[in-house]
Amino acid sequence: MTNYDIVVVGGGPAGLSAAYSAARKNAKTLVLEKDDSIAQNIRTSGVSWIDDMKRLEIPEKCYNAIKNFRIVSPSKDILLRGKTAKSCVLDVRSTYQYLATLAAKAGAEISVRSEVQSVKYDSNKVSGIVCNTPRGKMEIDSRLVIDASGFSSIVARRSGLVKNWTRYGVGAEYECYCDDIDPETWTLMVGQKYSDAGYAWIFPISKQRVRIGTGVGRPESVADPIKKLNSIMEGKFKPLEELGNIQPIEFHYGFIPNEGSRNSSIYDGLILVGDSAGQANPLVLEGIRFAIEFGRVAGDVGADSISKGCTRESLEQYEKFWKDRVSSKIKSSLKVQSRWLQMNDDAWDREVEIIEQMTVEDFIDFIKAEFTTSRLMKLVLTHPHTTAKQLFRLILDR
Repeated sequence: MTNYDIVVVGGGPAGLSAAYSAARKNAKTLVLEKDDSIAQNIRTSGVSWIDDMKRLEIPEKCYNAIKNFRIVSPSKDILLRGKTAKSCVLDVRSTYQYLATLAAKAGAEISVRSEVQSVKYDSNKVSGIVCNTPRGKMEIDSRLVIDASGFSSIVARRSGLVKNWTRYGVGAEYECYCDDIDPETWTLMVGQKYSDAGYAWIFPISKQRVRIGTGVGRPESVADPIKKLNSIMEGKFKPLEELGNIQPIEFHYGFIPNEGSRNSSIYDGLILVGDSAGQANPLVLEGIRFAIEFGRVAGDVGADSISKGCTRESLEQYEKFWKDRVSSKIKSSLKVQSRWLQMNDDAWDREVEIIEQMTVEDFIDFIKAEFTTSRLMKLVLTHPHTTAKQLFRLILDR
């Protein structure tokens, strides 16, 4: 039997960030990661935003800066040029391992190749974890468990507190060598040949390295994203023909929830954070910035709650913080994304025409789900397209 104040399940950005902030407050903290190493398996395309990365103190060496945004639809090809870099594509492996280093320096223990087998309870309160580790089977008692296991929500599911996600995105991606690519421009490709319920992407991480992938929404589509991706690669669908020699170096595959946030992310003895809680932006299915920020809050609040018994009431500050910041944005984004998942090729061409009329700043706020009422009202009043006005009013109707 081993005792900890806090056990974190999952060594991704949410779990490592929670462990870092909990350990900084002198909570005895353990991270359980099921893979053989931190970021051994990449499950994200790594798109994020520079202002968030700077605010969260992620080193510039961990990401490639993006100024420009290209969107290709069946009959349209637009490029929005920015004056300064606003977006970025993370070096996912180095970012996660940087976060692991922060957690370890703060005093957290990290156990890789450690997989949860069951959840312990005491009077209907989550009280620990039973897991297999390289040192053998371990039974761990803890005051608090933080479920940062991602899409699987393994602790919350095995506790019977949540069900499997029914709406989600599944993506397949090759990280490739390319002869030459503009490292300051990322590209989205939309329409049936790229994905019948989703989109494809080209995200550069350096001048000669790029991530090319495609995602589909479930249950809207039963298409296999791997087959779709291979057809894009083999056919060199536009704009892949511009990239010259393309050679895959890694293959990535992952799932992300796509039905909004969980009704509750706190229970007696348990916090959900990151994808376990549904903390993701549905428009481009990115959530690393949320995982890091809310992971740190979860660790802080969790450490403070130890003296209060880690009851649901003592954890409420965490849920209030993150829901106040992003809950309404996620709900608004879901409305737009539901519209996108149903579009045919003609509708996508019209949607891209709307985006073409936006400034880079408006587009970034839109795709980031940073919907402010004043900006949306301005777009409703000034945009020439009737369809665009309907789109922006859809978001305003929260």
